[in-house]
Amino acid sequence: MLIGWTLVLSFFLSYAAGLAQPASPASAFTIARLKYSGGGDWYNDPSIIPNLLKYMSENTNTDVAASETAIEAQDENLFTVPVLFLTGHGKVHFSKDDAARLRQYLFAGGFLYADDDYGMDKSFRSEIKKVLPGEEWVELPFSHPLFYSHFKFPGGAPKIHEHDGGPPRTYGLFHENRLVVLYTFNTNISDGWADPGVHEDPPEIRQMALQMGTNIMVYALTN
Repeated sequence: MLIGWTLVLSFFLSYAAGLAQPASPASAFTIARLKYSGGGDWYNDPSIIPNLLKYMSENTNTDVAASETAIEAQDENLFTVPVLFLTGHGKVHFSKDDAARLRQYLFAGGFLYADDDYGMDKSFRSEIKKVLPGEEWVELPFSHPLFYSHFKFPGGAPKIHEHDGGPPRTYGLFHENRLVVLYTFNTNISDGWADPGVHEDPPEIRQMALQMGTNIMVYALTN
């Protein structure tokens, strides 16, 4: 499957008039980790995104960077990144201005992937309501293209880490029929991207996590 940077050019072309002009996009795709306030550890597991990018480089034709970037909602470069990633164990908080800025980002073609690392669920659900107050969570069916965008997951998202029991959950928020926010709960996919010794996951679990992460990024870049 050929996934290239040109597939996200529409993101930049659709940038809303009247906002600060975005910087020129980098030639290689990277994932921007979203920094938020509230006390949650937005920065946890520093190896996860570089490992996912490396896996994508080895298993897709995507031109990817070797490392992530970290960005805040008010950063002038926000509109130059097609995918934001958010995780943590604690409280997430968006100011009114942050929420408005993230809404503009999503409406202009951006994509946010949030993965609960156990403990951020309540605050994240509350804060994302500030960003998209008119939208309700939809649990994605196993037939959704996200689960087939590169690797096949006919049973939905894989279970990477056990938290409170029960199956993994994959939720989405849509704007004009486009998935703009993806939220995985009770699975902790991103923990499976970490270096092998961090969580001591067996190779087959890490493989599933990296494959699902690849699916998410491929879907975000092509839809």
